[in-house]
Amino acid sequence: MTASTTKLENLVDQTRTFEPIRVAVADAAQGTVVETLREAHALGFVEPHLVGDPKAIETVCEKIGWNVSNDWIVPAQTDAAMAAKAVELVRTDSVDVIMKGHIHTDTLMHALLDEDLGLRVPGRRVSHIFVIELSSYPKLLGVTDAAINIAPDLNAKAQIMQNAIDFFHLLGIEVPKVAVLSAVETVNPAIVSTLDAACLTLMAGRGQITGAVVDGPLAFDNAISRKAAEEKGISSPVAGDTDILLVPDLVSGNILAKDLEYLAGANAAGIALGLAVPIVLTSRADPAPVRLASLAIAALMHHRRPRSATKPGVAESSLHCTPQPERACCPMPG
Repeated sequence: MTASTTKLENLVDQTRTFEPIRVAVADAAQGTVVETLREAHALGFVEPHLVGDPKAIETVCEKIGWNVSNDWIVPAQTDAAMAAKAVELVRTDSVDVIMKGHIHTDTLMHALLDEDLGLRVPGRRVSHIFVIELSSYPKLLGVTDAAINIAPDLNAKAQIMQNAIDFFHLLGIEVPKVAVLSAVETVNPAIVSTLDAACLTLMAGRGQITGAVVDGPLAFDNAISRKAAEEKGISSPVAGDTDILLVPDLVSGNILAKDLEYLAGANAAGIALGLAVPIVLTSRADPAPVRLASLAIAALMHHRRPRSATKPGVAESSLHCTPQPERACCPMPG
């Protein structure tokens, strides 16, 4: 890693030690998507499976001068058929990762969460994490959940947090630091997120959430800046050195992530956790480098996580929580 290499580029560099991952792209007929797959294939860490209208895919590939093999294209005509085909390729062990192409997120998630034909793993909640790179922050920052779970209760937040912790372990962070965000850093019964934050901190201390240092409630400034925490008299092992921000709900998390991207110049890779394979969920407006970093993250997840964690029939998690019904989740359209 050179001095000019960014933190997300470093993740791409790490994929070079592994075999290529087989990636099914649901609705691949989009220029930025195809450019990303071409670059990832050239770097040697992706074997593409382009799902969608063959003529549309071929036209897009021709425009960027990429000669694709016919056996890379998997025919499907409608959005629902593309999503179902991508899931089928996983269930038949034909691919290792699914990447969202030009398809709407809710259509893809509907196929992923199908009770009979989807990719749910028993005992696991599905959640999303943004992996954010900021020039003003010394390391990658996770923000969860800003895209799938709308208004998670305490049980759901515990599972979302554990997903994020396990994910950061795969990135090589042995003991990530998690800040549970609210508007204030003190417990206030009138602000439910402060009560949840205090409970989650205690749960981590009691071993119900494992593998991380957790503290909350913390306001955003206290989580990111040790100086801000010290000025307010907050003694915290997390303040100023946070790896993961657990947000109160989807709205606050989505606003935070987009503020960082559009006002602070952040790059935000995105991935869905808790399913049988990594799911690369990027916005259709995301540039190719962000999509490439998201693919690299998926590759690291595929190669580093235990295979037993992806198979149906695994034991319930140590949280012993009943997930909220799917109606309590709503993927953000992308």
